[in-house]
Amino acid sequence: MKHFKLPDLGEGLQEAEIVEWHVQAGETVKADQLLVSVETAKAIVDIPAPYDGVVVKTFGAPGDILHVGEPLLAYEGEDDSGTVVGRLEGGTADAQEDRFFIGAAPSTREHLAPRATPAVRQLANRLKVRLEDLQGSGPDGLITRADVETAAQGSAGAFEGEKLRGVRRSMALNMARAHAEVVPVTIFGDADLQRWAEPRDPLVRLALAIAEAARVEPGLNSWFDGHRMLLKQHETLDLGIAVDTPDGLFVPVLRDVGNRSAEDLRAGMARLRADVQARSIPPQEMMGATFTLSNYGTLFGRYASPVVVPPQVAILGAGGIRREPVAGGNEVEVHPILPLSLTFDHRVITGGEAARFLKALVEALEKPGAP
Repeated sequence: MKHFKLPDLGEGLQEAEIVEWHVQAGETVKADQLLVSVETAKAIVDIPAPYDGVVVKTFGAPGDILHVGEPLLAYEGEDDSGTVVGRLEGGTADAQEDRFFIGAAPSTREHLAPRATPAVRQLANRLKVRLEDLQGSGPDGLITRADVETAAQGSAGAFEGEKLRGVRRSMALNMARAHAEVVPVTIFGDADLQRWAEPRDPLVRLALAIAEAARVEPGLNSWFDGHRMLLKQHETLDLGIAVDTPDGLFVPVLRDVGNRSAEDLRAGMARLRADVQARSIPPQEMMGATFTLSNYGTLFGRYASPVVVPPQVAILGAGGIRREPVAGGNEVEVHPILPLSLTFDHRVITGGEAARFLKALVEALEKPGAP
């Protein structure tokens, strides 16, 4: 048999949950025919056939989680030690790219050590689980993440609850990683929107103000690799915008914010939001953000301590606009005030840099003009 393994689905996506198989054993498929739909932490992805052939076996049922490099499907044919290559094409106006997915066929050599992917071995090491003590439930005895997690739980099996999957599982892992790696500090400020025209729709103005602040203090528009102590500063602002949905938090990316018009940004935001709500957004549209905006004020709340998710080094939280008394000369006026919360990674960003960034952002927001 020739094995087609779960391909690399892009930056940070090391696992996927099977949603629906579109083929079954014994069926003849053509190249680029849809094989299976899987759900990642980013979106639902359709995986096509890499070439013509007859399906011998499918690995995993709907609801099962597979990791990159684990067998996904087997074709008729002689076993080989090469690779099976599939291709997915996709993208939107905000991100166009082709990705080639490669999965190595299983080796014919016998393995004396327990069979597990590198990601599962790393998990076992972190949870202090001996792989030698486990019986793998995956294909051909492969030890899965679920096997390791079950062993780690031990006597805690009496705890009843719903297992996190998809977006919420990814959020739990990312937040734990951020808590373990980042040294967060949050500073607060307010923007007086009195000189804005009505009605007020601050999202586009916030995006443009962040781009302006990044020109003043470009260090906050960076990625940091804390393991190798490498800091990469970005020339353009690719803004992640947190979108709340019943399925969890999605963060689609608005590209090259500083070089686009307000009208273009507004249309791009609407398109991304609609794609997220429909769960049809391509995975590449959820990757590569260099800075994140959390506009939680549209729901409720004033100030917060937003979480910086590596490799980013900063995130801005925007609270709800309130009308507040403001001293002006000898009079007190009531102005619309936008509360802002900037969290930064103090491993690489100084308090002075963060303060100058927030000051520049507030000054950009307080300029007169249409929102």
